[in-house]
Amino acid sequence: MKRVALIHTVRPVLGSFPELLENVVGQKLKIHNMLDDFLASDPAEIGYFSLENRKRLFNDLQSCELTKPDVIVVTCSTLTPAVQLIRPFINVPVVAIDDAMAEKAVRIGKKIKVVATAMSTLEPTISKLKQEAAIAGTEIEVDAEDNEPAYTAMRAGDMETHNRLVLEMIKQVKGYDCIVLAQASMGHLQEEAEKLAGVPVLASPVLCCQKVKKILEGEV
Repeated sequence: MKRVALIHTVRPVLGSFPELLENVVGQKLKIHNMLDDFLASDPAEIGYFSLENRKRLFNDLQSCELTKPDVIVVTCSTLTPAVQLIRPFINVPVVAIDDAMAEKAVRIGKKIKVVATAMSTLEPTISKLKQEAAIAGTEIEVDAEDNEPAYTAMRAGDMETHNRLVLEMIKQVKGYDCIVLAQASMGHLQEEAEKLAGVPVLASPVLCCQKVKKILEGEV
């Protein structure tokens, strides 16, 4: 049985991602979950990802490595820049939640709108999109918007309010080639958001799981 270690920062993703992963991969997996909410709550509070928090993430990744996984997935996009720095020092593949989403977004069109609930997610997502655009040899224009009340509602377990606020934000987005839902906790709204927007709306969870499937099958 293949083994996967998951690092989460919010409970809704912890609750939904393991089942989604098994469904997409198409087989039963030995999954080890780690929840470390400080990794996301601290940058949301202080406005940046500190050196101390990078060390914390490094320790979490090393702890996951001890479970002997075939792959480690970090399910919070706020952590992606730090994941990219730490990845070379971990001896198993480490996938950031938005790797595949960013790769796909820059190939859809030039004008991209990033929608988030946590402000701390915006800059990492924009940076990731620009990196992937450079790799693809294409130019992009990125605008971004966050909704902190939706983030507060999500952390309080009020997903009804979270969902309503996110979809209200989507309704106002016009004139873009695609919309990127910057956080995995927004992923369940992808289909409804796409109907409202009338353009491709990308969410990270399924795309990430598809990438993990390729790694487990030796295609990457």
